[in-house]
Amino acid sequence: MSAPESLPIDKIHVPEKKRKALKPDVVDALAESILEVGQREPILVRRDKDHFVLVEGLHRLEACKALGEGAIKALLVSAEEARQRELPPPPPDPEREKMERLRKLRLEKEEADKPAAASRGSAGAHAATRPRGPGETTPRSGRSGAAKPTRSGATVAAPKTLSDWIKQQERSGGRY
Repeated sequence: MSAPESLPIDKIHVPEKKRKALKPDVVDALAESILEVGQREPILVRRDKDHFVLVEGLHRLEACKALGEGAIKALLVSAEEARQRELPPPPPDPEREKMERLRKLRLEKEEADKPAAASRGSAGAHAATRPRGPGETTPRSGRSGAAKPTRSGATVAAPKTLSDWIKQQERSGGRY
């Protein structure tokens, strides 16, 4: 971008679409600020034949007009830059966001499972090579499915789900 230059206010055209966004209270506040400290930020304009078209800075322009200024600090931008600034950002795609969240959760789960899989892998390798006796089963994902003895000596079937385990803990008075 080039350096700011002073442009005549009456040579700056404001598109009707931009004019609809004008807020008088913002213009008044900016006018007070410009009186106190001057115009800090230049407006952005693009050249169009014998005049300039406002790209950004409607409230600053209107504040300078209200103060009776004849010129305003402005930066000239190309038509392409102006188009890029005027285009709204693309709307978020809910399906894409959902897929991204799911991918992130899957990766987090895989990372969390790595240490557990590594420890199971070393123990599982030993268990897989050991000969089995009659009635013995191979462990499935860390659970054998066999009955477990309780403190009183009675055997209780190993829970198959987390909710079964919680219910079993509540019945036995255990902490979970």
